[in-house]
Amino acid sequence: MKKYLNLFDFSQEVNYRTEVLSGLTVALALVPEAIAFALIAGLSPLTGLYAAFVMGLVTSILGGRPGMISGATGAVAVVIVSLAADYGVEYVFAAVVLAGILQLAAGFLRLGKFMRLVPHPVIFGFVNGLAIIIFMSQLDQFKVQEGIWMSGNTLFIFLSLVLLTMLVIWGLPKLSKVVPASLMAILLIFGIVVVFDIDTRTIGDIASIQGGFPPFHIPEIPLSIETLRIIFPYAAIVAGVGLIESLLTLNIVDEITETRGRSNKEAVAQGAANILSGFFSGMGGCAMIGQSLINTSNGARARLSGIVAAVMLLVFIMFGADLIEKVPMAALTGLMIMVALGTFEWASLRTFRRMPKSDVLVMVLVTLVTVFLHNLALAVLVGVIISALVFAWDNAKRIRARKHIDENGVKHYEIYGPLFFGSVALFNEKFDVLNDPDEVIIDFKESRVVDMSAIEALNKITERYLKVGKRVHLRHLSRDCRRLLSNADKIIDVNVLEDPTYKVLVDKF
Repeated sequence: MKKYLNLFDFSQEVNYRTEVLSGLTVALALVPEAIAFALIAGLSPLTGLYAAFVMGLVTSILGGRPGMISGATGAVAVVIVSLAADYGVEYVFAAVVLAGILQLAAGFLRLGKFMRLVPHPVIFGFVNGLAIIIFMSQLDQFKVQEGIWMSGNTLFIFLSLVLLTMLVIWGLPKLSKVVPASLMAILLIFGIVVVFDIDTRTIGDIASIQGGFPPFHIPEIPLSIETLRIIFPYAAIVAGVGLIESLLTLNIVDEITETRGRSNKEAVAQGAANILSGFFSGMGGCAMIGQSLINTSNGARARLSGIVAAVMLLVFIMFGADLIEKVPMAALTGLMIMVALGTFEWASLRTFRRMPKSDVLVMVLVTLVTVFLHNLALAVLVGVIISALVFAWDNAKRIRARKHIDENGVKHYEIYGPLFFGSVALFNEKFDVLNDPDEVIIDFKESRVVDMSAIEALNKITERYLKVGKRVHLRHLSRDCRRLLSNADKIIDVNVLEDPTYKVLVDKF
């Protein structure tokens, strides 16, 4: 019973005031973001708001990372925009449901553990790219309309309010942490605008948020193979992008809070949230690094803050639209700029000279792909592939062979370093088959035979020795290696106490 109760674990010590106030702040910050992402996808603002409510509520209750915030995101919006334009919103809802099913499967199959393969330079690049995207997205608020920037008194007022917001968020925590600085900044700017009747852009100038409870709605699409062919590619990308962004955000929040989240549980929660989002007229989404950092920087550490944020967002939609639409965009713009500045890993710049050049290259490349292509999954994939290739290249050069001839005239090759596809060529150069004595021992006590390329290399080197009539012995190989070698019964010395027990990586079809 305890296992299931942990899904709703409120047993940890909770500062209810901090959680509630932080949740309220996050809810205010979610409104313009959800509207903007819905418009990017070519959908109605309520589609983004409903997604933010459903995603936020479900993942806050079921997720593997208390304190992390999910909602409608730009990463998902840029994926589904062409689907919405070509086939309509019903296909978007269906794709989101299918994406949720794929994420559920990933969670149940425990694929979250593969996030361990993401190197730190990739995470740095991902975070820095997102920080730049968050900052650049706020620049649109300084435009009167597309392509036309604010000027004169309008620009002066808006910029002043933005800078005042940033100043409060930066300075208030130095004086008091009783109330989240971001919430106080929003309330202060709201009060100034109302009291002095300042003419500046508000949330209502972007779009109306008036609506009701998210309506349950089964996507009205033909149930056919053709429909599956249309939505599956979009669903797969949404699922992949959503999981990558969510699990990377989970790792970042883990570092900030110095606690450990559960990646597979978060994947299941993201899947369930997307399924419900598709059935409740939402555009789907994933974890939001900006809102998560707002939440954690306010001191929130429990599930309650995320639940409050989602519920308050629904309250805004159903009952408080008239008031929330009057919130100045300058306050939210200043808040998000501070989030961008806090998100950027400034420490990564100071370590440029101390980091290997390959790590710097990976970090910069991931940042550039994230910023210019807005494809987070591709950015992470590129970073992981390059890191893996660099790792393979570095290890390929580490294969060594210490050679000596003992008192009996037997030549010993003591191998150091991993033997795998990348180091096979260098391994073969170590041996002088024609000039070696009649008996040779190749010792792998300090090495490891990794894959089938290594096994094939061992087969070939032993064949070369046997062909010229010389005896060769292989020592300290695992049972798996012995089984895969073609001449195992003739050339391998077995030492039960010292031979390793690792497995060789092989392809099984």
